[in-house]
Amino acid sequence: MSFKPLATMLLSAALTLPLHGNAQDRTVDLNVTQVQGKLNKTFNFTIGAGRANEGLRADWQQQLAEIKRDAGFKYIRMHGLLTDDMGVYKTDAKGNDEYNFQYIDALFDYLLSIDVKPFVELGFMPSAMASRDKTIFWWKGNVTPPRSYERWEKLVQALTKHWTERYGRAEVASWYFEVWNEPNLDGFWAGTQAEYFKLYAHAARGVKSVDPSYKVGGPATAGAAWIPEMIAYCKENNVPLDFVSTHTYGVGEGYLDEFGTKGTVLSKDEAAISGDVLRNRKEIGASAMPKLELHYTEWSSSYTPSDPTHDSYHQAAYILQKLKQVGNAAQSMSYWVFTDIFEEPGPRFEAFHGGFGLMNTQGIKKPAYFAYQFLNQLADTELKNKDAHSLATVDAKGGVQVLLWDYTHTLPDNINNQQYFIKDLPPKDKGKVEVKLQGLKKGVYNVSIAQVGYRKNDAYTAFIGMGSPKQLTRPQVEALKSEATGKPSERRTVRVGADGRASVSLPLRENDVYLLKLTAGK
Repeated sequence: MSFKPLATMLLSAALTLPLHGNAQDRTVDLNVTQVQGKLNKTFNFTIGAGRANEGLRADWQQQLAEIKRDAGFKYIRMHGLLTDDMGVYKTDAKGNDEYNFQYIDALFDYLLSIDVKPFVELGFMPSAMASRDKTIFWWKGNVTPPRSYERWEKLVQALTKHWTERYGRAEVASWYFEVWNEPNLDGFWAGTQAEYFKLYAHAARGVKSVDPSYKVGGPATAGAAWIPEMIAYCKENNVPLDFVSTHTYGVGEGYLDEFGTKGTVLSKDEAAISGDVLRNRKEIGASAMPKLELHYTEWSSSYTPSDPTHDSYHQAAYILQKLKQVGNAAQSMSYWVFTDIFEEPGPRFEAFHGGFGLMNTQGIKKPAYFAYQFLNQLADTELKNKDAHSLATVDAKGGVQVLLWDYTHTLPDNINNQQYFIKDLPPKDKGKVEVKLQGLKKGVYNVSIAQVGYRKNDAYTAFIGMGSPKQLTRPQVEALKSEATGKPSERRTVRVGADGRASVSLPLRENDVYLLKLTAGK
């Protein structure tokens, strides 16, 4: 079945600008008295991280605290919570279960101390419980079914009970429990769909046996798969299911390539990412559980941590475009991931290598970082807005925030991401954009303008200008950090008369992002 016609139909209103074309002027008309409603904040509900053990590193924790401050992420999801490097499970000489939650405690204590909740991914299999020795990644996460599903259930139950005793029922009831990761891929699950459903059922019983109000779901599949099958299985077998989850990426070559050797191509389809989400929402609506929450627990432009789209200035506009298209079809869209401290293919030798992160290993902020930082600076009340490439809000003091962007797909035919996005890529002019406001109170307003785009909060292009050194000196790190602060680059003053109108005009290039903030002057 092809999903393009459905997605194209649903997204037609969001495609008012062509992918290519000559410079053209654009207007964003806003009336601050015309309110759409509460701003949808699925964008910072959850963020991803590589694996649990990496969360014990000081630099990982420092970066998470920084992005929590700037972007406001509420939950974090990561692989490998039950993998051997977390020291969770073994058996004694008589074959009895032994549990150890000290490493998990250290990690979760830290998360909660900075007001980040776990979106718990239950996986992978402790080797002492595993049926075989098949693993994935440099850190060898075991992907085989358990030798005993009963012992698997007991482990999940014991861990859930431990969290309840340590943090309290009210806290744990606010978490999400997701069973495994991408079981529809042989690399991640050395079993059948039926065996995954069995794994899920035992885990769900383990969680619910501690408290029936705890939220459990899955199947955390690649490629937006298995949603109808998951719902049908749980309905027919009376298995608890509080939410469904899955993943999607903006390239079409496959689902797993930790070394980035296959060559990925950013999709030209306007419905990439968003088409999957809208299809899943429709599948849920047609199911026996039509009101289930839908959580996208991984998404990005590409599924490999060796794709320079992640580092490029194009990524900021891409993120905003896709989140706007998705709207409220999903309850969360968890970007994969917040940091390049990420070791699926092993420790990386290069400072910028196309890693998934919003920050690189040294904490240099990529353009993508500022998409989330700017989103987090919007107020809670959204304004009515016919422009498909912007968001506008108003705060209780009458201040106005406008986040606007141009998204242009510039990847030429017959070239892949790894060949193209490693270059210095000056954008084409797109004319100007004029933000017209009405309904303002009379007076003087201060306007701050922050920008992301080519050579604007664009550490990666500056890195290319350094000759793309594989490793960075301390002065180079500081220089690149100074290129990417997210601070306003321009400040203006606007005087509003009795007509309540104001206008701000800005030059626009391909894949520029602007955040305008108007505040009443004193």
